[in-house]
Amino acid sequence: MNLANRLTVSRFFLTVAFVLALTLQFPFRFTVALLLFLLAGITDYADGEIARRLHIETDFGRLMDPLVDKIMMAAAFICLVPLGAMPAWVATVIVSREFLITGLRLLAASKGRVLSAEKLGKHKTAWQIITAIFFLLMLAAREFARLADATSAALIYWRVWVWGGAVLLCVTVALTLVSGAGYLWKNRALIEQQ
Repeated sequence: MNLANRLTVSRFFLTVAFVLALTLQFPFRFTVALLLFLLAGITDYADGEIARRLHIETDFGRLMDPLVDKIMMAAAFICLVPLGAMPAWVATVIVSREFLITGLRLLAASKGRVLSAEKLGKHKTAWQIITAIFFLLMLAAREFARLADATSAALIYWRVWVWGGAVLLCVTVALTLVSGAGYLWKNRALIEQQ
């Protein structure tokens, strides 16, 4: 297994550790979760760069890299729901879109076609990552705010959480829906053949 593929596999295990950090009760768990998520994001960038620059792209990497990315993002949004970061329907929309597009890609692969990611889909992923990091950062900040005088900071924190979160969720959901619908429309011939 080459270095790029090892980074992909490590991202899966970082995602498992991230989920454990969010679900287990221990001091500064949100800070740990944020750091794990950021590290997983770095491996996502690094494995692709290494594979392209060293010309070591493999079928394993082509299949597992986007799959592990989707696992990472689905885990983040699902875990953020019970923490009050977003309503369950938002996570459902995001995860459903990812499953639909993965299913479409598997259908295409069964016919010998490869459906690559589109520019809008990459923007969608970037906004999903930004949104997850925002809420993780806010949760981590709350852990540190408890150590200091939090009376005046609490109101500011609440406003940033509510308004910043609402804006990010609106952008993320809109891009998720538009990019998913566009991808399905572009590849509708593949679906109509069924």
